[in-house]
Amino acid sequence: MTEERHVHIVDDEDAVRRSIAFMLRTSGFTVTTWNSGVAFLQGARSAEAGCVLLDIRMPDMDGLEVQHELARRGIAMPVIVLTGHGDIATAVKAMRQGAVDFLEKPFERAALLAALERGFTLLVDHDAALTDAHDAGIRIAALTPRERDVLHGLVRGHPNKTIAFDLGISPRTVEVHRAHVMTKLEVQSLSEALRLAFAAGWKAD
Repeated sequence: MTEERHVHIVDDEDAVRRSIAFMLRTSGFTVTTWNSGVAFLQGARSAEAGCVLLDIRMPDMDGLEVQHELARRGIAMPVIVLTGHGDIATAVKAMRQGAVDFLEKPFERAALLAALERGFTLLVDHDAALTDAHDAGIRIAALTPRERDVLHGLVRGHPNKTIAFDLGISPRTVEVHRAHVMTKLEVQSLSEALRLAFAAGWKAD
């Protein structure tokens, strides 16, 4: 882990930028704030390497477009997607594009710091992705066939009702299987489950 850990906050709301920046600076991070995705992309090539906290809903370019453009330009800074309008489909797309995590505002400080720890591990440890893939494969192997079916539905961005219809079971049964999936994968959120699935090589189609 590097001694100085830099975080880029990309959000069009000034109050949000100031609030997160204060939280992170008091937690020992150095911070640069950007008021739009366009501004960040203009400075990203020469910006200090670090993790990116990227808001979804922004004018001109939304967070997913900025994330895609970073990848296209070969700028390999770990991205944590932030949104106040989260839904499963958006989470799937963000994670499929390589986001470290997906956090819905208002988020817990501990959840943000944990996501940043994963991001900085990826930034400094080139073997971390391989380790993640191996660990993900082991955890997913513990799922029953039906639990894997439910996880596949989540990976496709489907809500519980759609998964239930596709599998010919009740939404309540999907909820039970989904709870078992979360327990066996040892995750606390949908974004963590998606991260494991994509690390293991699962596709959305």
